[in-house]
Amino acid sequence: MLLKIVCLPSRLAFIGNSKTFGEFIKVCNGRCFHTKYLLENSVCSKTHLINVRNLCKQSETDDNNITKSVHTSHSKELLDSLSVQDELNSSVPNPDHDWATLPYPENAVPKVFRDQALRSVRPKVDPRETSIILFPGQGTQFVGMGQDLVKFPIARDLFEAASDILGYNLLKLCLKGPKEQLDRTEFCQPAVLVCSLAAVEKLKEERPSAVENCVATAGFSVGEISALVFAGALQFERAVRLVNVRAEAMQLASEVSPGGMMTVWYGPDSQLGYACLQAREWCRERGIEDPECGVANYLYPHCKVIAGHIEALKFIETNLAKFKLKRVRTLPVSGAFHSNLMKPAVPVFMKALRKANIDDPVISVHSNLDGKRYRNSDHIARQLPRQIWKPIKWEQTLHAIYERSVGERFPKTFECGPGQSLKSVLKMVNAKAWDSCTSVG
Repeated sequence: MLLKIVCLPSRLAFIGNSKTFGEFIKVCNGRCFHTKYLLENSVCSKTHLINVRNLCKQSETDDNNITKSVHTSHSKELLDSLSVQDELNSSVPNPDHDWATLPYPENAVPKVFRDQALRSVRPKVDPRETSIILFPGQGTQFVGMGQDLVKFPIARDLFEAASDILGYNLLKLCLKGPKEQLDRTEFCQPAVLVCSLAAVEKLKEERPSAVENCVATAGFSVGEISALVFAGALQFERAVRLVNVRAEAMQLASEVSPGGMMTVWYGPDSQLGYACLQAREWCRERGIEDPECGVANYLYPHCKVIAGHIEALKFIETNLAKFKLKRVRTLPVSGAFHSNLMKPAVPVFMKALRKANIDDPVISVHSNLDGKRYRNSDHIARQLPRQIWKPIKWEQTLHAIYERSVGERFPKTFECGPGQSLKSVLKMVNAKAWDSCTSVG
């Protein structure tokens, strides 16, 4: 049997071809990922290969069923992508808000047209025997992160390898700061990436089945690159370089067009979309060209993050009652990420992405742009640059991954990286899925 080794950050995947078994993927317990490591005592048994072959066939069958059952007309696509609890009362149509509407009327459309479960892989096994791994993004960093990870040899190697690439001691920055430097975009994003993948190594050592039985992954903003590394679509070293370019380009874009971000909590009668429209008009009247203010992150029902010019955010903050908004909180970030102000960073990132040699992911990775799974490496190359300036639809992504029929069990979820922000958001979107969620970092 012919075998090909695919390097992952926390495991080695073997892809084999033979007339007897067909294509299969075997996840071994060997040590990983760096080229200086050798696989130790890994055996691909015939029984394992048959099991993996059957899983792959089941996945292909599920994909075929999805293709047959989902129509591609525009109206049905919009219905399929709707969020369950939201409203944005804007007088100006915005395609980014098409999925964020009021709840469906009872029996308004056939369930097949709006079943979020169609967007994720569901192996025909007990869900409790599978796992989902989520990766956090920028804003979760803190001085001291990684302290519990460095005792794992491979996790420490990840920090050393990243430090060699970046040209500074990343582990020291994570452990000792200073905070002002760690919070800067060009340092924060690589730090979160490496800490997240180091947390996978901790998870592998303590609960190896969680890694071996992972059926899907997703990451918030820069965390999506962590997810792609975990899924084998990007090599670790190339991902560090890519994130470094991404972070520096976004930092530069934020300096060219200063902006900020703000979390907004609102109710059913709030007018968040209209507030953003009025904020843009207010800025335009004061001489700001092409003012920006709009939703940047869809977190959970009645909570979103908006991004734009500082003046626009201040306008909304001082007019909460007018737009019936409950409260706001300014985020400690250096720019208006996931907004049009980040567009100057895209060409630089695309150039670096072309050199990254993207592979097809070996497990499902859900995109921030629409919650759907990446189909292949070309799909990743097209979507990933847009993520820099388009809204992060995290709420929709969680619906796609976790929507279940009444009484159906949920997979175990592991948030790998600093903080527990994604676990908190999951509780607001799907409390039953949250019951089996664990933070690792």
